[in-house]
Amino acid sequence: MLAFVMQDGGPRLHREYASPEPSTDPSTPGGDMVRVRTLVAGICNTDLEIARGYMGFQGVLGHEFVGEALGGRWKGQRVVGGINFGCGDCAWCNNAMARHCPTRSVLGILGADGVLAEEFLIPERNLLVVPAGVSDEAAAFAEPVGAACEILEQLGDIERSDALVLGAGKLGTVVAQVLAASGFRVDLLGRHLGPLQWMQERGVSLIENAPKPMHYGLVVEATGTTEGLRLAIECTRPRGHLVLKTTVAGAHEINLAPVVINEISIVGSRCGQFEPALAMLADGRVSVAPLVEARYGLCGVGEAFEHAGRRGVRKVLVRAA
Repeated sequence: MLAFVMQDGGPRLHREYASPEPSTDPSTPGGDMVRVRTLVAGICNTDLEIARGYMGFQGVLGHEFVGEALGGRWKGQRVVGGINFGCGDCAWCNNAMARHCPTRSVLGILGADGVLAEEFLIPERNLLVVPAGVSDEAAAFAEPVGAACEILEQLGDIERSDALVLGAGKLGTVVAQVLAASGFRVDLLGRHLGPLQWMQERGVSLIENAPKPMHYGLVVEATGTTEGLRLAIECTRPRGHLVLKTTVAGAHEINLAPVVINEISIVGSRCGQFEPALAMLADGRVSVAPLVEARYGLCGVGEAFEHAGRRGVRKVLVRAA
């Protein structure tokens, strides 16, 4: 089958990659895996970092998807699914926190082939059926929208005050919409804001210049840069919350003294639940169609990655079927 594989220091398209085969014995490790046919996959900044060597991953890339289940209880239906494959037995898994299972694998990121292929494997318990009113392309955003919703779950019932999202890229634009739909007054700081004017109708203010220091009760850093982190700390008010939402292959060097002086709460935030994400996509609280910049077939996935890595690019999708 066609598959975009990270191997020997770089990604390349394989035309005869072995098709995945789930175990037929449900009592063995991997016995609950089902085959899914990829319909549409998204390329995010994490994928780009992995292609540069982040995590030392080897295997099929990609983790944002909508597909058709080829087996299991959802056979024949469109599905999305959580990307963390927990052991199912530890305390973390038993408390619905498989994303922190110490022996987990992660779809297209850690120890599990991803979705930039014709087919892939995923635990049946990870899958959710896509509502009929959500298009394939919108459903492919379920993972990043879920990651944005995770911020609300982690912070709980904090004051819905002024919020700043740093980075008007693939993730920041989704985070800004989720926060605005949840009652925050949101400023989105970034470049290349012309195509995003429609977000102002959704309660998101677009700004290009650095805002006032110590002004925001909530700041979300979605640039993945040292400069972005520095500015995020500077803009968070005393006893405010700073959420780190992106990963990079390199190391940060930053002065953390203001974090102590201003008693800032820093929260690392990764994956989230798909149920609230699908609900927001279904009822239109989050709009993703205007964020799609380009579409490629699986045969052109190399070009898709090159396109997605250009400065200022929005979401690039890969249609595999």
